[in-house]
Amino acid sequence: MDASAPASAPPAEPPPPAVPAPAPGSTAPSASTVAPAELPELVAFEGVTKTFGEPPHAKVAIQDVSFVVRDLPNLGELIALVGPSGCGKSTILRIIAGLGPHFPPTRGLARVFGKPIGQPGADRGLVDQKYSLLPHLTVVENIAFGLKLRGVPRKERQDRARAWIAKVGLEGSEAKYPSELSGGMQQRVAIAATLILGPRILLMDEPFGALDPRIRLRMQELLVQLWREQQGTVFLVTHSVEEAVYLGDRVFIMAANPGRLVEVLEVPRPDDPPEHARRQRWFTELTQELLRRLERNEPAPADHQV
Repeated sequence: MDASAPASAPPAEPPPPAVPAPAPGSTAPSASTVAPAELPELVAFEGVTKTFGEPPHAKVAIQDVSFVVRDLPNLGELIALVGPSGCGKSTILRIIAGLGPHFPPTRGLARVFGKPIGQPGADRGLVDQKYSLLPHLTVVENIAFGLKLRGVPRKERQDRARAWIAKVGLEGSEAKYPSELSGGMQQRVAIAATLILGPRILLMDEPFGALDPRIRLRMQELLVQLWREQQGTVFLVTHSVEEAVYLGDRVFIMAANPGRLVEVLEVPRPDDPPEHARRQRWFTELTQELLRRLERNEPAPADHQV
């Protein structure tokens, strides 16, 4: 919210668009079960280390992080990164995005689409909990702003922006300014402003962390809907184990001091709304097991190792 806006009750949060229900008895596959090694790599880290400052006071943000995420046609994948504060989750996202001061890495190689990362690009979009909206622009202008920078004609970019307003369930808010929107509404605008540019890789850094629990569940449901439509690859940093289990195809578990990737868990792709999934036995058991591993920093079973 704009600090200069007059104090008032937060705007009512409109419901997000309905998410199509899966066929009865269907089970969505985990993306990693259909990711043969011959598919081209989308993002790869090889021994990536990032330090800030100079010895002897240099701080190691991440150390020797290695992983491969492949390009899954007509499916995509959502990678959830969890771990304690200061373990380097955001550093990984910003290296992928090519954003300083986290980029470039101090040591190791980071690639997107098989090529070393050189700078930010339109193939990657970043959304964080700060929303990154321009306060002097309306909802439709904020969503269309990236298209304006690309030189898209005014009518075309406004038409495309209005289509995305419908996708994220904000019809009727086109002429409002960010200070007139609730936190959940602002985050929908930020997501639409990023996805309208068609990035192949969506990077989300605690995007729902500042929202109340009810709106957070709605935003998770909306993200699943948009992810299915876009069929892209999402990296999601979260402190919520339940959010990671619900949204992730794979959960990257990080440890701190120094930040490092210690294990990868595969989880089912969500079929149910989040409030329903949370009542299922598999969800409860997996969440509790993940919490235990984070607390004790225990290794995963052999079939879940990195």
